[in-house]
Amino acid sequence: MNAFPLLAGALAATALSVGAALAEYPEKPVNFIVPWPPGDLEDVLTRMIAEDFQNEYGVAAAVVNKPGGGGGPFPGAIEVANAPADGYTIGSFVIGVPVLGHQIDIPALTPARFDPLGIFLTYPFVIAASKDAPFSTMEELAAYAQENDVALGHFGDVLPPTQVTKAFAVNAGFDWGSDAAFDALDCNTLASGDADVINTTLQLILPCLDSVTVLAAITDQRIPLVPDAPTIGELDPSLNIALWNGLFVVKDTPQDVRDKIVAVAEQTMASERAQKLAAETGALVYWMPADESAARIASDTEIVAHIGELLK
Repeated sequence: MNAFPLLAGALAATALSVGAALAEYPEKPVNFIVPWPPGDLEDVLTRMIAEDFQNEYGVAAAVVNKPGGGGGPFPGAIEVANAPADGYTIGSFVIGVPVLGHQIDIPALTPARFDPLGIFLTYPFVIAASKDAPFSTMEELAAYAQENDVALGHFGDVLPPTQVTKAFAVNAGFDWGSDAAFDALDCNTLASGDADVINTTLQLILPCLDSVTVLAAITDQRIPLVPDAPTIGELDPSLNIALWNGLFVVKDTPQDVRDKIVAVAEQTMASERAQKLAAETGALVYWMPADESAARIASDTEIVAHIGELLK
């Protein structure tokens, strides 16, 4: 029997195996999962990252929007949690996913499944009402709501903007008449009367800003585009928390893979087009490294726990 064909086959198989082992990331399309509808700040910035990633590494990179109820079960986050730890499925998550996702009885996210690559956005998150509402400050809202029903619109009951707003009501001595979650909170939400007060990002109400009153900003500092609106921390220091978005991968993702994603994202956030978006919307756009991001998550988790105690 001629052993050469067998030997040649074995060598070919070995070569293929070694080649596969040496294949460098990325060698196939990469998906960035955004668990919200398209169009908001995290979506726009993540699309910039995906575009730069594709240009840098020569593989397709796409943003996949997976909305589905701000109070969970976070279908986009679950998709990332169930993905292999290989960097081909990357989460672009708001604070609520890493801080709360594993605490609200979502098995796929429990125990905590994600590591931050970096935080890149602080939302210009606001509490807003129509200009013709019978209140124009949070203090006036508190007084009005003690005698009248006021409907609150938000992105989900368990998310920090909603929790902050409800905790403010507790400390200010009033109850919301009703509240409901929306996939979109914009000019139409207020104009239609679906909600009297909304938690949303400033970007979504910029088209009708002349007919809207921004009552407060849920940010670290006042938003330049609405400088008269106090931060929630100015009104109630115990609720001083900002809303952010970052990139996440599942634990055990190799460090060299993480480094390649971070290298692109950091450059994107420093780019002229990303900083232009920041100037136009009032958002803060930056790159916070993984270790600082992890520390921020830990600190925010404590604040969220404090808010949770208020709302019991």
